[in-house]
Amino acid sequence: MLRICERFATLHREGPLLSLNRRTFALGASAAALAACGQQGGGAYVNVYSARHYDADRRLYDAFQQATGVRVRVLEANAEQLLERLRAEGEATEADLVVAADASNLWRIKNAGLLRNTMTPALQQGVPERLRDPEGAYWGFTRRARVIVYRRDAVQPEQVASYDDLANPRFRGQIVMRSSTNTYQLSTLASRIERLGAENARTWAAGVRDNFAREPQGSDTDQIKAVAAGEAQATLVNHYYWVRLQQSEDPADRDVASRTALVFPDQAGAGAHVNISGGGVAAYSKRPERAVQLLEYLVSDEAQRFLAPLNTEYPIRTEIPPAPALAALGEFREEDIPLDALGRRQAEAARIFEAVGWR
Repeated sequence: MLRICERFATLHREGPLLSLNRRTFALGASAAALAACGQQGGGAYVNVYSARHYDADRRLYDAFQQATGVRVRVLEANAEQLLERLRAEGEATEADLVVAADASNLWRIKNAGLLRNTMTPALQQGVPERLRDPEGAYWGFTRRARVIVYRRDAVQPEQVASYDDLANPRFRGQIVMRSSTNTYQLSTLASRIERLGAENARTWAAGVRDNFAREPQGSDTDQIKAVAAGEAQATLVNHYYWVRLQQSEDPADRDVASRTALVFPDQAGAGAHVNISGGGVAAYSKRPERAVQLLEYLVSDEAQRFLAPLNTEYPIRTEIPPAPALAALGEFREEDIPLDALGRRQAEAARIFEAVGWR
């Protein structure tokens, strides 16, 4: 048991928390382990169930502990596993704060009744209204933009100035994309449904599908590498995947970035699609005050300024300067839609993708 406690207390990255054939045992055992750790370890602590896997987060939690004396213990899994885990644990959960990337994932956890509504002046002042749940179930603490990456020697930036351009027949056989089951793709289409309606979204998705250079496969980074290699001319990714290649210590990664460029779409119109990473207090938290304390810290000026140079995501507020690599990209206009729409519209987005044959 001591060894398990040390793993939690030191924020050791565990990777996926459970496998399909061991799920029931793993859920119960790890909940009991966390409870026992609290009894053995002494002192104030807060448990975070996180679907984010970044060293920057770990350093931020360390800074919180130094500032408050409250230890942060982290369990990591993907968002689907976290949802299953929280459902299975129910009132017995040891989760205090739930953290995930993409508002649609947080919306699903909220809709399962696994987050509690939380409103405090610090949260309301720290997070713009459009970047949080209307009822306070979850709050953004970083932003990410869905951008177009194109090959410099084949495409002019004005040819990919809008998401609509990816459906232009001029790019027949020249677009690579991730699978339609990917959360980022679903949220992108969900935002279009919310803003322009289902028929427009269907037409766009069908047009992009007609332009595929290959069947959807791989990660955002894989799409960028395919464009750089000449397998396609453009793709759609989260901005930080391209920035990480640009800032990489690996010359091969930097070469990929140098062969490509990034554009924030629809700057003359609705603006680029922006999503969040965020967190919410677990519905059955045993330490809700500490969970709120940590959440407030994550959106504070101190934490936002601490995180910015460590991360390739944008701070939650535009007045906080981003990392130099992001600042070099310039300011951009952001799409303004309610974040909960990304969850509400996701099932419809999945149906549209299936109907048009975007696998």
